[in-house]
Amino acid sequence: MTDLSRFPVTQKWPAQHPDRLQLYSLPTPNGVKVSIMLEETGLAYEPHLVSFETQDQMSPEFLSLNPNNKIPAILDPDGPGGKPLALFESGAILLYLADKTGKFIPQDAAGRYETIQWLMFQMGGIGPMFGQLGFFNKFAGKDYEDKRPRDRYVAESKRLLGVLDKHLANRAWIMGDDYTIADIASFPWIRNLIGFYEAGDLVGFSEFKNVARTLEAFVARPAVVKGLGIPKRG
Repeated sequence: MTDLSRFPVTQKWPAQHPDRLQLYSLPTPNGVKVSIMLEETGLAYEPHLVSFETQDQMSPEFLSLNPNNKIPAILDPDGPGGKPLALFESGAILLYLADKTGKFIPQDAAGRYETIQWLMFQMGGIGPMFGQLGFFNKFAGKDYEDKRPRDRYVAESKRLLGVLDKHLANRAWIMGDDYTIADIASFPWIRNLIGFYEAGDLVGFSEFKNVARTLEAFVARPAVVKGLGIPKRG
């Protein structure tokens, strides 16, 4: 049996199944990227809830795994060379899991890099911009009298949706016929934008019919349905 005791994170979240990949997360758009990927690949894993309400992400144990105090993070007992690997940043984890399983990323070099470019499009654009829009529309920012910050993120979010909508014309998924980590990264954020952030009308989501069509196909996948609720909130 794999010994994970040298990793301090296992002191706060003991591994009941140390032979399985350990997931430390919360069901947010970034968090569910990894739980969905794990469900899609069929890898055995053990989820652990990192509660923001109790500031788990600031605990020494979690910071030993991710000094940037963000979810998700993983600890794979069967990493490269059969040695345990700790990893944070959702995009990096998706790439790692795709390479580990040989799934959801093209095997040819050109297709691989095209998929990575759309993964970076989500990491550098969709995630940060939608997140800022959510702050200004739903949370503390909604009380600001000056609506210019909100409107800035509305405009940029619409632009990004437009880029993706045009790309998805005559395509089932971002990479064409094949479902990849680019989709797994992007569509939890799009779902969150029009759902939890309640910004569908603000960005004119009904205009982006290709994005809406692909989102509908995404949320209908059984692995997505399951992964969206992992880890279960306390």
